Amino acid sequence: MDSTTSILVKGIGKRYKIGAAQERQDTLRDLIVSQARNLGRFFSGKRGLSDKYEHIWALRDVSFEVKRGQALGIIGRNGAGKSTLLKILSRVTDPTEGYGELRGRVGSLLEVGTGFHPELTGRENIFLNGAILGMHKKEIEARFDEIVDFSEVEKFIDTPVKRYSSGMYLRLAFAVAAHLEPEILVVDEVLAVGDADFQRKCLGKMGDVASSGRTVLFVSHNMSAIQRLTEESLVLDKGRVLMRAPSGEAVDFYLNRGLTKLGERFWEEDEVPANSAPFRPLAIRIVDKNEQVSDSVRSVDPIRIEIDYELTEDVTGLRVGYYLFTTRGEPVFTSFDTDAEEMFREYTARKAGVYTSRCLIPADTLNEGRFVLGINASSYGIRRYFQDDQALSFSVDASGAPGTHWPESRPGAVRPALQWTIEERGRA
Repeated sequence: MDSTTSILVKGIGKRYKIGAAQERQDTLRDLIVSQARNLGRFFSGKRGLSDKYEHIWALRDVSFEVKRGQALGIIGRNGAGKSTLLKILSRVTDPTEGYGELRGRVGSLLEVGTGFHPELTGRENIFLNGAILGMHKKEIEARFDEIVDFSEVEKFIDTPVKRYSSGMYLRLAFAVAAHLEPEILVVDEVLAVGDADFQRKCLGKMGDVASSGRTVLFVSHNMSAIQRLTEESLVLDKGRVLMRAPSGEAVDFYLNRGLTKLGERFWEEDEVPANSAPFRPLAIRIVDKNEQVSDSVRSVDPIRIEIDYELTEDVTGLRVGYYLFTTRGEPVFTSFDTDAEEMFREYTARKAGVYTSRCLIPADTLNEGRFVLGINASSYGIRRYFQDDQALSFSVDASGAPGTHWPESRPGAVRPALQWTIEERGRA
């Protein structure tokens, strides 16, 4: 690894056992009991639980390097292996194969409160985290006020963090990770826990860290943040690297990948988490005015969105719908199939079976550009069955839309055809 390289990853793979609960031995007694149980299975002729295990590779043959001072994005669908990779690089877990080399101190924010001891106060945890990073007490004291000011928890700094809300925990954890000046900052999608103002504050701080010559690894489903903060991005899918490219190119590839044909997306069984049951997504598609599946539609025509899904048992209170975003991650609108009161009453309960929920976006609604659909199936906020924020993308052509006879482009995601009147009120 040469002097300009901050992170070097060679052939990293991580394999997990699934299909049975893994046992922990936190004490000597637990270990003795576990070993005795295994001996009992052996002498009774039972070969233990290992026969029931299946293996899954969360990562396989992942290799890349990051230069000092570079900000690298890591994007991919849920279950692609992003968080596993960051945990390996942060030394939270060991790889099954391959290796990684990191030059410099690593500050990680993988989960809310990573590295915090719940019984210690916020003040004590700041010093504990600094010591873990190898900093001297004077170095930590020099940055203490800045950390507390950024986290906005000054009033509770001497309270045990186990009494913090998740938002307070997050603010302090990020402030510690970003201000103790690690040479490498590793941040997972945990920022989604915070409110919008704090997210903007964190993104601004990460931009400062990257511009100061330190290395940043950033996992996010917010494509706008990825493009704003990172120069290049890795695209992961099913544990493997599909692409490394400038972030704009990587985002376009990611948003358009996985379509068996343009304008339509099917979910394979291994893409659907087991806890989504009894809901299982089957497909989502864009249908134009000619009843053709297409990823390019006209602003002046109605656009139909169809979501196919299966219920393996009866479900009460289900709603299926989508979020519409720009490719920069900006929300446009959200719609569910039971938003109308009469639909809510009629479909309060749905029997097991295969369904299609259809929605018509009226003509003259969307402006030109590319949009992203995210699917959501939930029970009115009580339970989320399935969510995919990057389910499908499509383009809108504004040719012939109101105002296109003027030469300038119009900002915004929507382009409604509104009724105007002009009245002459007299002569000057």
